[in-house]
Amino acid sequence: MDLFSQVIHEFMHLPHVDSWTEANELFQVAASRKPEHWLIPARACEAVGGSQEQALPAILAIGCAHVGILLVDDMLDDDPRGDYHRLGMPAASNLACFFQSAALHALKQCTEDPTSELAALQDFNKMFLSTAFGQFQDVKGPTSEAGYWEMARTKSSPFFGVALQLGALTGGSSVETAECIRELGCLYGEMIQIHDDMHDSMETPANPDWLQRRSPLPILFASTVNHPERSQFLELKENVDQSDTLKDAQEILIHCGAISYCADQLIQKFEKAMASLGELPIPKHEPITSLFEAVIAPVYKLLQASEG
Repeated sequence: MDLFSQVIHEFMHLPHVDSWTEANELFQVAASRKPEHWLIPARACEAVGGSQEQALPAILAIGCAHVGILLVDDMLDDDPRGDYHRLGMPAASNLACFFQSAALHALKQCTEDPTSELAALQDFNKMFLSTAFGQFQDVKGPTSEAGYWEMARTKSSPFFGVALQLGALTGGSSVETAECIRELGCLYGEMIQIHDDMHDSMETPANPDWLQRRSPLPILFASTVNHPERSQFLELKENVDQSDTLKDAQEILIHCGAISYCADQLIQKFEKAMASLGELPIPKHEPITSLFEAVIAPVYKLLQASEG
């Protein structure tokens, strides 16, 4: 039985799940997609000397949190793929509350050490508080680079930080080591935000970020930095529902340096993370290193192609 099958089995033992069809279906569908984010605790657990199976309670907590966060995020983004269209906003909102509470309930099984359990509960709850604030900022839309980084550090980073932290605690690490690993996860979360922004900005047809006049990092850069094509870009981005217009706007993202800027930010954060990871006194670095390498690999590939 793989980890996703095991986590579904554990989910079924949470209170009220056996009689709540919608919650059961949402979680099982999410788990069937085998989201890599859910396995982040297993990587940290292995890194500190534990096994993937030890991280199962942390995977369950992260899985529940992820489902709940996405339910809210889809409503805020007016995402046409969101489950709230089928369930209705009232039911989706209630289910989001359930999954948040279910995540906190699952934390009780992560560690038998009272100090570690308290640290996990405190930081997990801080993650929910921060994510809610970050989602609110994202809806408003950052209008400056400083605003963007504040949004990224509150919306995206805490989830990934606590995912690595929980894995370390389930593997038996000290609270201090787990805190250092959490900081690595926060850097990883920023990288994921930038990576997703680059992908979404270059996606065709136009991603909802374009259509809803939002400001992922490449679009924010092209809109605010003084470059020769800025005025043209500001006009184009108002009409990206037309394929030719979208193509022209995306080409400006490349010409003006927006994509290069994002790539440079990814490289800087990757190098910072690797330096910090190298200083950690843990048995295995590879499970965490490979997590970061998967995000940075496309950037290096892009740079090599441009040099060729």
